[in-house]
Amino acid sequence: MTETLKNKQFDLEERTFNFARLVCDYVNKLPKTITNIEIGKQLTRSAGSVGANYIEANESLGKKDFIMRIKISRKEAKESRYWLNLSAPDNKNIKIQQDLVRESTELMNIFGAILNKSQ
Repeated sequence: MTETLKNKQFDLEERTFNFARLVCDYVNKLPKTITNIEIGKQLTRSAGSVGANYIEANESLGKKDFIMRIKISRKEAKESRYWLNLSAPDNKNIKIQQDLVRESTELMNIFGAILNKSQ
């Protein structure tokens, strides 16, 4: 497991930022096939959107806005997991892929719990 994911952060803004940064590093290590290039673009966008929407939720204008942004963060974490599973890393980066899939799943669960407590 990568060092950053092993020492999980309690600060969710920092944790989502680290997730996006690690995804960017992972995408840069993918073999440069046409498929991976396109998947990498989608993955980079969705992973960055997880944290960006969480930051927006923390600056929300009200409860409905907060709930909507948390739902978007959860949706983007789910989408990131989809693209991660679809990506085709070389043998030395499969472990990183698995760690990132696990982290995206945990982020989905965290945002789901926040939603359950907020509604």
